[in-house]
Amino acid sequence: MSDIKHRRIQTNGIWMHIAEKGEGHDLVLLIHGFPELWSSWNYQVNSLAEHGYHVVAPDMRGYGDSDCPKDAASYTALHLVGDLVGLLDVLGEKQAFVVGHDWGAQVAWYLCLLRPDRVKALVNLGLPYLPRSPKIKPFASMKAKFGEGFYISQFQEPGRAEESFSKYDSLTILKKFLLINAPDLLSTPPGIEIIDFLETPSTLPHWITQEELEFCAEKFQKSGFTGALNYYRAMDMNWELLGAWQGARITVPTKYIVGDKDVGFQSFGTKDYIKGEAFRSLVPDLQVVVVVDGHHYIQLERAEQITKEIISFFSKK
Repeated sequence: MSDIKHRRIQTNGIWMHIAEKGEGHDLVLLIHGFPELWSSWNYQVNSLAEHGYHVVAPDMRGYGDSDCPKDAASYTALHLVGDLVGLLDVLGEKQAFVVGHDWGAQVAWYLCLLRPDRVKALVNLGLPYLPRSPKIKPFASMKAKFGEGFYISQFQEPGRAEESFSKYDSLTILKKFLLINAPDLLSTPPGIEIIDFLETPSTLPHWITQEELEFCAEKFQKSGFTGALNYYRAMDMNWELLGAWQGARITVPTKYIVGDKDVGFQSFGTKDYIKGEAFRSLVPDLQVVVVVDGHHYIQLERAEQITKEIISFFSKK
């Protein structure tokens, strides 16, 4: 990571830390998810820079060395998109190629929905673009479908997850989530917290090192997890704010990539949804790639393959 430059920039009322490499004309913006940092894109930062791109990977609001407001109301789609638009302005770029993963993919969808003029093309990993229900807020819908034990249900109440997380050090928490070994639906039996339910793996897979995990753990030890959890707590607020975009389509050219072993690929209905007409009607300029035996943190697990998919798509735009 030593040849990657780091700085903090001021955007949308916060200070945001960014990792940056490359002198290319075209900017690639890499948006991480939960519970990750800019460093989850380390392979892509280096590889894309070598291919002639100017690459920027921020610690998103609430993470790492960026500011971490405590109030969940500071984590709406409008805040997150505002952060990225401000970042592009600071970089002096009218447009960027964008790659998102997990919550970063959701933020990238919001960016394309609200400011498509700032995005040349999009590659999103894991999370497809889902239509906004005109009647039911997200949490009520998820609670009805998946119950009180569903991890997002447990994340809603301020302080609940933080209290259960406090029994573990940050390194253990990251191992439980990043190296997840759990049923397709992340839901617990009654009375059990999700962090207690998840196993702590005894060995590491080939795609991540102890040093990388310890780097992230040190950052979360300082920042805590409230900022990261607030993304989930703002979901219903996003629903209220985005009513004016009901039925709107994503017009940006998009490649969507998902592993067929990703959490929720079956139980969330992702498998059937991405094959159907509804997804393509909402994202008309769309390519879909399903990675056989790919899991959730696919940009780490299949770093070379995913990077080739990104480059092959962006190089034609």
